[in-house]
Amino acid sequence: MARLPRLTLPGLPHHVIQWGNNRCAIVQDDEDRQQWLDLVAENAGRHRVALHAWVLMDDHFHLLLTPETADGLPLMLQAVGRRYVRYFNDRYGRSGTLWEGRYRATVLQPERFVLPCMVGMDLNPVRRGGVVEPQQHPWSSHRHYIGQSVDRRLVPPAPVWALGNTPFAREAAYAEMVHAGLPAGQIDTLMQATLHGWALGDEAFVADLQKQTDRRISPRRPGRPAKNPL
Repeated sequence: MARLPRLTLPGLPHHVIQWGNNRCAIVQDDEDRQQWLDLVAENAGRHRVALHAWVLMDDHFHLLLTPETADGLPLMLQAVGRRYVRYFNDRYGRSGTLWEGRYRATVLQPERFVLPCMVGMDLNPVRRGGVVEPQQHPWSSHRHYIGQSVDRRLVPPAPVWALGNTPFAREAAYAEMVHAGLPAGQIDTLMQATLHGWALGDEAFVADLQKQTDRRISPRRPGRPAKNPL
């Protein structure tokens, strides 16, 4: 069965995941990590994509992004992918692909899933066993949102602004959300939507999006399709 084209809709947040080929390491040290982050920030600006949140692991990365245009997101990620692979191969004397296929992405209903997505991203290093607390992982946007650092590359999404009337209130509220964590079912829902490219939101949100694209944006219901009436 042919793969569905990626769903990219301007003005809406997208959760993106990209793994290394065969889950191999995509970074070896902090120089690699900084190179990747610089390329993400540079190409987000070039292609008019707002960078809301990020986390870089040894074998994959997550991004939360909102493109202004229909082609901004794929152009940004293609540029990052190609330039980073060229850098990585040159540095380590290797050739060939670094990525495991194409990146995976989903469109999120902002008011329902942006904050859970950010929390899930921040907790990824903890779930993977690398750290005990998310702020111990230096290569993510988490510390920016809890007030422990300032990352001017980031554009806070609207649901973050709604957490409080002052920076301190927003930071404290977000820190508490991360501390509370997410139910396992919600993490799985986010991951499955991203892996399969389904839009993630309530029925009204998904139905409205479907009017904007010919691409199917939600899984078919189980069971045989209904027969056409004679």
